[in-house]
Amino acid sequence: MSQAAALLGFVAVSWMVSALGSLPIRMNADGWYAAAEKAPWTPPGWMFAAVWLTLYAAMAVAAWLVWRQFPRSGALRLYGIQLALNVAWPPMFFGMYPMLGSAALWLAFGILAALAAAVTLTVLRFGPISRAAGLLMLPYVSWLVFSGSLNLYAAIHN
Repeated sequence: MSQAAALLGFVAVSWMVSALGSLPIRMNADGWYAAAEKAPWTPPGWMFAAVWLTLYAAMAVAAWLVWRQFPRSGALRLYGIQLALNVAWPPMFFGMYPMLGSAALWLAFGILAALAAAVTLTVLRFGPISRAAGLLMLPYVSWLVFSGSLNLYAAIHN
């Protein structure tokens, strides 16, 4: 497989996860979430899409950099786990709230905490393989911590 094809594959998988995760968001952003009490530091909606697309691209490049050096690396399994957790959060936070109420927001916070831990472990595994890959994942960790603060606020106040 050529390097360019592999990179395109990582980007495609990453943006597919993004597209899947965005479905419950788009379905509920104008519903219950529009009326929900949000943290005063919540950015405008357009910013989430811009940040996530950038993060997904950086994640894909990071995974590709690791794959180039160690195609069967355990670090790539961690990457897959964090992608799965990433796609699990929006259905819980946005999709399950109408049925479960605040319990869905607390469960989503638990998923987000597990995701932050998985991404942190991914950074720690990527870094020794490719310094650039580890560094590319750091903004993702920061955004997850920020997202966690928004999720926690919503769980407490809704």
